[in-house]
Amino acid sequence: MTSPTVRVQAEGFDPAKEEALLTQGRRDVGAVVAFTGLCRDEDGSLVALELEHYPGMAEDEISRVAQEALSRWPLIGLTVIHRHGLIRPGEPIVLVVTAARHRGEAFAAAEFMMDYLKTRAPFWKKERRIDGSDGGWVAAKKEDDAAAARWSSDPE
Repeated sequence: MTSPTVRVQAEGFDPAKEEALLTQGRRDVGAVVAFTGLCRDEDGSLVALELEHYPGMAEDEISRVAQEALSRWPLIGLTVIHRHGLIRPGEPIVLVVTAARHRGEAFAAAEFMMDYLKTRAPFWKKERRIDGSDGGWVAAKKEDDAAAARWSSDPE
């Protein structure tokens, strides 16, 4: 079985480089799906997001779910990178890259990973506002929970 690449890091990343690393020398890959999540400026009010996590725990939990994705879909490769620390608008926060023989598996696995990361990954986000006010911790969204709920059954 393929082993996923999982990294939790403060540094930025290059999505194109990560995709190239995942597919380098492979001739059996028919589809690659790459999702990059960026920090928004929230209509000009946000100077940065501050992401906190428990080192070790976050990597272990993401790795566990990545292994679940590999068991649900016949992936050839999977990379998940999630940043922590201070992230400014326009900077990448998260990357999920899936490689498979067919697009359906690659898309489904990428969505599964992102739905998990949005709802259950052990990260906490705090808003840092331009006016200096405390934006507080970012609350979970019902629509994210609803999207994640579809994975509670077997894949189609």
